[in-house]
Amino acid sequence: MIYTCTLNPSVDYVVKAQQIELGKLNRATKTAYFPGGKGINVSRVLKRLHVHNIALGFIGGFTGQFIADELKREHILTDFITVPGQTRLNIKLKGEKETEINGEGPIIGDEHKEALIAKINQLKKGDILVLAGSLPPSVDDTFYATMMEEAKKRRVAVVVDTSGNALEQAVAYEPFLLKPNQMELGELFGVSIHSRHQMLEYGKKLINNGVQHVIVSLAGDGAILFHKDVILVAQAPKGIVKNSVGAGDSMVAGFLAAYVNEASLEEAFRYSVAAGSATAFSEDLCTEEEVHRLLDEVKIIRMEDRV
Repeated sequence: MIYTCTLNPSVDYVVKAQQIELGKLNRATKTAYFPGGKGINVSRVLKRLHVHNIALGFIGGFTGQFIADELKREHILTDFITVPGQTRLNIKLKGEKETEINGEGPIIGDEHKEALIAKINQLKKGDILVLAGSLPPSVDDTFYATMMEEAKKRRVAVVVDTSGNALEQAVAYEPFLLKPNQMELGELFGVSIHSRHQMLEYGKKLINNGVQHVIVSLAGDGAILFHKDVILVAQAPKGIVKNSVGAGDSMVAGFLAAYVNEASLEEAFRYSVAAGSATAFSEDLCTEEEVHRLLDEVKIIRMEDRV
């Protein structure tokens, strides 16, 4: 079973307007609400790709209930821990430019963290745990490492898509998959990456440090996959970007969907990039049909046969 874990989920309130002027009354031309958070996005895309999964994490208040109800409507299994307070509301203002205002998450107590660790302790060998997104302000950035330590004891494959100290600490636990972007890859090593040569150098270092797979997302320029046996570079399909939210999460879901269906590494990577691009070209997260439509447009180049 694949489990996704979102410690700091959100309700994403998308507001479109012809133009937005600060200090004045602005009228929306279109609004929409979506369950948000990186792990939740992974769950939603996996389900659209016909891969069963269970969403874990913390929810609270009417906003948390909205997330639970929406996932239930999409036939996604959940095992959330309810906390006091409200799950955060993130506002996405889309006018001539896109502006985001992210809310604060609820306070997570020690008893809630312990309850989540207890759920991790029930996972079994062969399960996959996806740890994705930011941590609430009340949760120490070592908490991902704590979860990974428990998962590793049970031989659970762990996927990590986060940033900052939490991402840096994850490397020591030799995760199944890391998915940094170019900037996050540089931050892991205290450098700024400006060239393909540097990306290859530092991606290889992660593999040599024990990470099994690394996918470095490069937005419209595609992605690079590192594995001990090969380095693959993908050129992304061309299209009109409508949505920057969830594209990286869709890449994680696409890779896992193909992997659990025993695709080759190259095909899993192709599926990953197609899923990320399909979301970028959509108003919401990608559908299976949109992913399949782009598969042939994802060009894969084999850079090296060994890291």
